Amino acid sequence: MNKLLLLLAMVVTLTDATAAGPGTTPTERFRFERPLMGTRFTVVLYADDHAHAEQAAAAAFALAGEIDHKASDYMPASELSKLTTQATADPVPLSPLLYGMLDHARRLAEASGGAFDPTLGPVTKLWRTSRDSGRLPDSETLRSARAGTGWSQFTLDPDSRSITLYRQHMAFDLGGIAKGYAADLMLESLAKADIPRAMITAGGDIRLGDPPPGHEGWRVALQTFDATRPDEILVLANAAVSTSGDLHQSVEIDGIKYSHIVDPRTGLGLTRPIAASVVADEARLSDPLATAACVLGPDAADLLRELPGVREVKIRTLQVPAHHPPSNFSHD
Repeated sequence: MNKLLLLLAMVVTLTDATAAGPGTTPTERFRFERPLMGTRFTVVLYADDHAHAEQAAAAAFALAGEIDHKASDYMPASELSKLTTQATADPVPLSPLLYGMLDHARRLAEASGGAFDPTLGPVTKLWRTSRDSGRLPDSETLRSARAGTGWSQFTLDPDSRSITLYRQHMAFDLGGIAKGYAADLMLESLAKADIPRAMITAGGDIRLGDPPPGHEGWRVALQTFDATRPDEILVLANAAVSTSGDLHQSVEIDGIKYSHIVDPRTGLGLTRPIAASVVADEARLSDPLATAACVLGPDAADLLRELPGVREVKIRTLQVPAHHPPSNFSHD
């Protein structure tokens, strides 16, 4: 997902209750915010004093910042960006953090049949240019960009903790998984600091720990096509919720409305109005699968629910004419 647009991708909103119920130990609610990964990260937590809360939140934000600096495709000096300059067929050593992210991303690419593809860097960069200019790329430029993609065209070696690329001009885009991955690590960091009652929000991704004092869970309002009212209110704890869609992000080119979500089958933005919400055990799962659900369409809900760690998949569409891409994926 294009990280410049993540600031506008708040298709999930949430509220929480702050009062402790009868018989619970009172704790104070703290809220911290910081701009990261092209959006705003928010940490809400319950702790006994401000100093402890602030220190724990700062450590959590630092983890997200480390992910951004290693896995950003916007920063030319990031570890991820440097992979695009590596020669094919030569193993490249990776840091533990980036190796873990790419390994997880590849597993989800395989599980989703390529609907989530971390190697879409060449086409997402091209699509950003098209959105900004209001002009579609010519067929040869698009073909050339798509030739550098393919989730099956790289392998990871756990023994040497290295990656090998098998196509020229490959480039990675982890925008569809980095925020969720960061939210999980941030919640783990807070728990290690003895702060289990916390939630992390990052654009359309929410990671929830133990519920607020005296409550069964955090209240999460799902918004898809109507920004004025939620579609549904969920009460959750120790879970993750991610929503993808084009509520705030779309562009019209030659009379066709395109989403910011790039379809791996075409290299262009989706053209059908669709939104998907995924509830899972972890945000590193819900984040990319919400994107995959939009690409696969309404019939994918039952398939994605079968994946380990997925609790619920909700896919909504608008009944308006749309231009549909080809139905087959390329796995080469």
